[in-house]
Amino acid sequence: MLLLSSKKAFTNCFGIVFSLGVLSFTPTTFAQSTTDGQNNDVSEENIVTPINQTESLLSIDGGQKLMKEAEEAINAQNYDLAATKLQQARRVFNQLSNFYLQLAESFSGIEPRLAEGQRSGALRTATLRDESTYQLALVHRAQNKPELAVPLLIQIIRSQNPTSELGKKSYQQLYEIGFVETPFETGSNN
Repeated sequence: MLLLSSKKAFTNCFGIVFSLGVLSFTPTTFAQSTTDGQNNDVSEENIVTPINQTESLLSIDGGQKLMKEAEEAINAQNYDLAATKLQQARRVFNQLSNFYLQLAESFSGIEPRLAEGQRSGALRTATLRDESTYQLALVHRAQNKPELAVPLLIQIIRSQNPTSELGKKSYQQLYEIGFVETPFETGSNN
């Protein structure tokens, strides 16, 4: 049994979980109930509650906030800041997509409704990741660093499919950079 003697020890042990914004509960109550071993009283303070998703960086709202900050930096022509914000947004959306996918795989065959919901979350966050990746590639082009844009554009094409809207735009960027020589023309005018 893990005994914690103070709030400081508790927050030192579990600070990472709280900084990610996954769960929150009152450290004092948890520390008190674990130190005396006698507190079996279940009160509202002892119940683990989810943090408001708009306050957490590890959320769709957190990633979108980073993208908005990047857009503001682009408008101010501060491309270094924009690149940093877009890289952070990419990481957030990639982590979210991976977490949703892991949950989907865990519930696959056990609870199809939950597995499908998590798959939808993985798809949505992967799309947001690819959108932030595309914006980052454009920022690298604006910085005259096409060598940094090329691998990002290829990642998008692999993730989205060359015939998707974002896939087509990414291939067009590769063509404009001069990385590919043949334009990609589909049968329609989309």
